[in-house]
Amino acid sequence: MSPRDRAVPKPATAPSTHRVSAERQPGLPTIDEAAAIKRVLALMAIPGKSGQEAGVVGEIRRRLVAAGVPDSAIEVDDVASRSPIGGDTGNLIVKLPGTIKGPRRLLMAHVDTVPLCVGCKPVLDGKIIRSADPSTALGGDDRSGASVVLTAITEILTQGLPHPPLTLFWPVQEEIGLYGARLVQLSRLGNPKMCFNWDGGDAGMACIGATGSFDLEIRIDGIASHAGVHPEAGVNALTVAALAIADLEANGWLGLIVKGKHRGTSNLGIVQGGDATNVVMSRVDLQGEVRSHDPKFRLRLADEFRKAFERAVKRVKNDAGKRATLTFQQDLKYESFALDPESPCVRSALAAAALVGVPGETRISNGGLDANWLSARGLPTVTMGSGQEHVHTTDELLYVDDYLAACRIAVALATGLV
Repeated sequence: MSPRDRAVPKPATAPSTHRVSAERQPGLPTIDEAAAIKRVLALMAIPGKSGQEAGVVGEIRRRLVAAGVPDSAIEVDDVASRSPIGGDTGNLIVKLPGTIKGPRRLLMAHVDTVPLCVGCKPVLDGKIIRSADPSTALGGDDRSGASVVLTAITEILTQGLPHPPLTLFWPVQEEIGLYGARLVQLSRLGNPKMCFNWDGGDAGMACIGATGSFDLEIRIDGIASHAGVHPEAGVNALTVAALAIADLEANGWLGLIVKGKHRGTSNLGIVQGGDATNVVMSRVDLQGEVRSHDPKFRLRLADEFRKAFERAVKRVKNDAGKRATLTFQQDLKYESFALDPESPCVRSALAAAALVGVPGETRISNGGLDANWLSARGLPTVTMGSGQEHVHTTDELLYVDDYLAACRIAVALATGLV
């Protein structure tokens, strides 16, 4: 998953301390727990970093057909041809007619992982799943979510459970920019009225809002000169960058930003430049981001960055009076969203959690999700947890009871029980 806020981590060596209860409500269909666990272990073992998800997409498709999904209901779209990074496969989409009347429901989870997960060897260790290879992450983010959706449709077809019209959506390239959800043609999703995404920790935690983000790309072209013979003839691009960063820091525009009632964050995370110690640095490239739930304040943050770098350019000149030049670009990475807690999809998500014995709670995220783009594009989407913890690290694990609870929640939502 792309960077986002997290709950307080659970100890990796302890059994699950989740809040899944044995007090499930009557009428909830059962699931084959052993099969669900084998399913997620198999999906996590398949290499599939962003842009290279063809193996996991192919495996999910094979399992869908084996479960009884008609091949005509399955498609892989052309999003890889429209993504800025390309890729070896598009989004996997399934559309099924309902066996009962009701609005179409969409269940989704992204299939890509961060590169650290490649080579993972998932093993079941009591109530957790971890990677047997200490040098890799697990890939529960988000193969656990992908397996939740796959388990739900497998149980529905195996047990012959009635269901409203369903769309199943496994987007690609979430970790590098939410491109699968951002670029999918909405007409391919069948106009769903209620959308549910699985990507996170506690099974009962419903994310109903998230921040928005701009990516910043900043280039400073200075003037090269011999650093020992004629340093005064040069304009050091790094000096310009340093002045701009000091300006941002001094005026409260770097890191956690609080300006009256407005809040946001910013960061410069990548800096590249320089060729030799005896040459005044002629170019530096910086990459960063600004985030805020408030779209107008987010624009303000980007503008403050631009103005700080413009001021810095004016402050530095060489002995001939020449200055550096600035190239500043901001790109919307994902838009913020906030769902009404009383909206049908939120109420159904919390009711499904209660049905399986999990206290439901809502939260707002300071990171990005596929739900950002679907919600911004007119498909309000709730994100539920699937048992992940310590994602994007070699300490990553999956809490089995939370994962199984997420599978039951998905069955309840897909069958229209709530």
